[in-house]
Amino acid sequence: MPCTTLLVGKNATYDGSTMMARNEDSGAGSFTPKKFITVNPEDQPRHYRSVLSAFEIELTETPLRYTAMPNAQADEGIWGEAGINELNVAMSETETITSNPRVLGADPLVKDGIGEEDMLTLVLPYIHSAREGVKRLGDLIMRYGTYEMNGVGFQDENEVWWFESIGGHHWIAKRVPDDGYVVMPNQQGIDLLDFVDAFGAQEDHMCSADLISFIRDNHLDLTIHEGEDYALEKDFAFDARAAFGSHDDADHTYNTPRAWFMLRFFNPHSALWDGPDADYGPEDDDLPWCLMPERKVTVEDVKYVLSAHYQGTPFDCYSKVDHPLKGKYRPIGINRNNFVALTQLRPYAKKDRMALMWIAEGSNVFNAFVPFYANVTKTPDYLNHAGTVPSTEEFYWANRLIGALADAHYARTASAIERYQKAVASAAHAMICDTDKKEAEGGVTAFLEQANAAMAAMVKEKTDTCLGKVLYEASMAMKNGFSRSDA
Repeated sequence: MPCTTLLVGKNATYDGSTMMARNEDSGAGSFTPKKFITVNPEDQPRHYRSVLSAFEIELTETPLRYTAMPNAQADEGIWGEAGINELNVAMSETETITSNPRVLGADPLVKDGIGEEDMLTLVLPYIHSAREGVKRLGDLIMRYGTYEMNGVGFQDENEVWWFESIGGHHWIAKRVPDDGYVVMPNQQGIDLLDFVDAFGAQEDHMCSADLISFIRDNHLDLTIHEGEDYALEKDFAFDARAAFGSHDDADHTYNTPRAWFMLRFFNPHSALWDGPDADYGPEDDDLPWCLMPERKVTVEDVKYVLSAHYQGTPFDCYSKVDHPLKGKYRPIGINRNNFVALTQLRPYAKKDRMALMWIAEGSNVFNAFVPFYANVTKTPDYLNHAGTVPSTEEFYWANRLIGALADAHYARTASAIERYQKAVASAAHAMICDTDKKEAEGGVTAFLEQANAAMAAMVKEKTDTCLGKVLYEASMAMKNGFSRSDA
C-alpha cells in the first residue's frame, strides 16, 4: 500500500509521549473503507490463513486484547494496519517500501510468505514491548519469508522502533532517538546501521542474524573504504540505504518530495530547503532519516504534515497561482487516504488510560482527527463498521463525502473545513482532559467505553454539520445555477 509514516521519540513531543502515525492509502484507482475495532482474545484466530497468499500458521500462544484498523470488508484479508494491545504496546503496519534488483535477486520475495495483510494479526497480540515486536516480526520473516518489502513501526511508552524487511527473508531495525523524529514515504529509509551495536548490546540497532554474510556474499556494500583493515563487523555507520534501497526516477516524484516536505516543516531553519542553492531539495536521495525538531511535536503537527499537499511551495495542487510546477509531486494528503492513525502513549496518564488512538478517515486534507481510548473491549458503532453503500451514519463514508465535495470547491469550502477540524480537535482535547481526571465508575473498561461513545457522538454531530455546510457551498456553485427565482 502507498503510505506515509511519522515516528516521534518521547523527548521530542509536547507532552513526553511516544508517537507513531501513518496514513494508509489505497492503490491507484481504488478506495478501501476501514473500521476501528477491538479484537478480544476469544476473537483472535488460532489457525490463521492468508487470503492473498497460501500462508498458514497455528497461533498457539495466548493472545492479548488489541485495537486495530482492518478493512471493513474482508475480501482481501484483515489488513489490521494500526493498533495498541492491552499492555500499551503499539504497532503500525506497513509502509510499502522499495529495494533494488541486486537485493531481490540475492534474496527473492516469497510468493506464499507473509505480507501487510497478516503482520499486525500475527504480531501485536503477542508482544510485551516494542523491542519484542521487532524480534517477533523478524523471526517470522526469516522463517516464512515475505512477498513484499515493508516498513513497520513498534512503540511502547519508552521507545519507538522502525523495522524494514530486506528481500524475502532479511531485515534491519533502528530505534528512533528519544529527541528525534523519523519521516518515511514509500521507500527504504534507514540510512546508517551500526553493526557493532546490532550484534552486541542492541541499544539502537537490530538485524537478521546472517545479514553481514548476506551483504558480503552478494556484494551489496557500496561504500568506498580506505585502508585494508575495514570489515563490516567493525562498521559503526554502514550505508544501508545505498545497499538495500532504490534510486529510481519515480522516487523523485512519488516518494522523496513527501519526506522533504515533512523535514522542511519540522526543521525550517536547520537547513536551506528551497531554491537552486538548497541543502536539501524534494528530489534528493540523501534526505536525513531522522532529525531533532526545532520545537516539540504536537498532535496537530502530526495531522498537518500527514494531510499536506505542499502548502507554501510551488507544488501545491490547490494553489490559486498557475505555477508550472503545480501538482508535480504526489501529495501526502491524497484522495486515496483510507485513514490516518496516531498511537499516543502518555507517560503522565494512568496506565489504564495511557493509550490513545487518534483516527481520521477519508482524504486527510478534509477530515478531522479524533482520539479514542484503546483500553476497551468494544468501539463505537460510528467507527466499527463501514458498508459497501455510502452512509452518513458511518465515519468513513461521511468523511469521503465531505472530501469529494470540498475538493471540487476548495476555495469556497476551505473555511468550513478549517472550522470543522479545529472544533473537533478542541472538543476532543477537552474531553480527554476531563476523562483523565475522573475516577472510573463501574470498572475502567466500561468507563472508557462510555468516554469513547461520547467522543463518537461529538465527532458525528460536527461531521454532519460540516457536511451540510460543504454541500451547501457545492450546491451554490453548480453550473446550472441561475440568478432569477420563480416569479
